Amino acid sequence: MDFENNYMRVGTGRDLSLHACQLSTKKMQLSKNFTLEELTRTHSKLPNIPTQADIERLQALVNNVLQPLRDLYGKAICVNSGYRSQAVNREQGGTSRPLSQHCKGEAADIEVVDNGLLFRLIRTHLPFDQLIWEAGNDYQPAWVHVSYSTKRNRKQVLRMKVVEGKKRYEAM
Repeated sequence: MDFENNYMRVGTGRDLSLHACQLSTKKMQLSKNFTLEELTRTHSKLPNIPTQADIERLQALVNNVLQPLRDLYGKAICVNSGYRSQAVNREQGGTSRPLSQHCKGEAADIEVVDNGLLFRLIRTHLPFDQLIWEAGNDYQPAWVHVSYSTKRNRKQVLRMKVVEGKKRYEAM
């Protein structure tokens, strides 16, 4: 995949830096059911443009987790958040660590009607680096965070609870 083929410059046609150009994503199909557009969508007004390396990691996440999960589940899966630029990640209250997996294109927050089933399917059948039961209750997470790394997958399973307004993560 080539960065210039995945993105097109909009505007004057002059040779401007990426920061000076307005960029628009093409509806690049990453798999049968997932597009680059849905994995980079944000409600923020801040730029959210992945690098070529980020796109390659998103492709690995889709190929190894999201599309196989979609095939197992048999229904559409909503990606609430995939790739986030550092600025978008800070604005959305993501981890302050500079190497957030969302910022590297290695993570997605996903949701369906039965998030508990989604969580169990990933845990039982798919490779992953980190799987988090995000908030919710003992029966259903509010959403599921899943990450995949092309370097090392720790199979770390956590539960996030909000206690006194602060996020707490516990091993499951």
